Amino acid sequence: MTTRHFLSDLDLSPEELTRVLNLADWMKANPYAIAPLQGPQTAAVFFDKTSTRTRISFAAGIAALGGSPLIISPGESQLGHKESIADTARVLDRQVSLIVWRTYEQAGLEEMAQFSSVPVINALSDDYHPCQLLADLQAVREKLGTLAGRSLAYLGDAANNMANSYLLAGANAGMDVRIAGPQGHLPSREVVRAAEERAAQTGGRVTITTDPAEALQGADAVATDTWVSMGQEDEKAQRMRLFGDYQISAGAMALAARHAVVLHCLPAYRGAEITAEVLDGEQSIIWDEAENRLHAQKALMAWLLVESGQADQTTERLVREAEAAGL
Repeated sequence: MTTRHFLSDLDLSPEELTRVLNLADWMKANPYAIAPLQGPQTAAVFFDKTSTRTRISFAAGIAALGGSPLIISPGESQLGHKESIADTARVLDRQVSLIVWRTYEQAGLEEMAQFSSVPVINALSDDYHPCQLLADLQAVREKLGTLAGRSLAYLGDAANNMANSYLLAGANAGMDVRIAGPQGHLPSREVVRAAEERAAQTGGRVTITTDPAEALQGADAVATDTWVSMGQEDEKAQRMRLFGDYQISAGAMALAARHAVVLHCLPAYRGAEITAEVLDGEQSIIWDEAENRLHAQKALMAWLLVESGQADQTTERLVREAEAAGL
């Protein structure tokens, strides 16, 4: 059986995405019923970047699955500098059951997966943040009931990893995805093409625009991300001016559907990309979204282990029953 990895949003087919989200819903209601890492088995969790929600949700999730999270911070291993990624993978997969990595270059994750016989999960890279999108889609589905045919507007820095993942995951779910940002800060043609190809399969739609009003008009869900990511602190004043027209405010939300929900992957900067009024308002599902990082990632880990033939029969039976719910 081929080992399954989760490196980008399109590593799940549309049907697989639905199954993982169904499993996440079931595991949210039954938090300790599935324990594929009991033993406890160890999951290696590498952080090349600082983290709060990702670190906590993976550590807590691995423990809830019966496992032991081994958290490795920068400077605590030889990964990628004293030892090659390929050689590290060859060692790790003989000692751990999962590899989770929050890093910079997507190519590093791809190399790790190429040489690993255990599932490798992208906990964030410069290109994608696919685990965040599982949590986002779960939260939207909980609130609105369905994903296919719903419209999702993302405003702000549209050339970053969050915009890329919203494009790909939204298209994979059959959504009408609208990405708005200033010229020079829009998704790459490669990512847009991949999203368009998946949307053609799912009945979704992709719109790239510099006009925030066009993206917001009648949207069911509205999302944003920080305008100043790690490593961009010296550009803060310039970026505040550049993205000012893309703030999620009460005025912006007035253009969306009355039932629209608001998403933000956090950390959020009130008064910058989103106003306090909106972030803390009735339309915000940001805290549900943050909680769902735990449930969605637990579901993903359990599902990958089953699909890779690395889970016991009890886990496989429970996962298959749960992921089929609602289909």
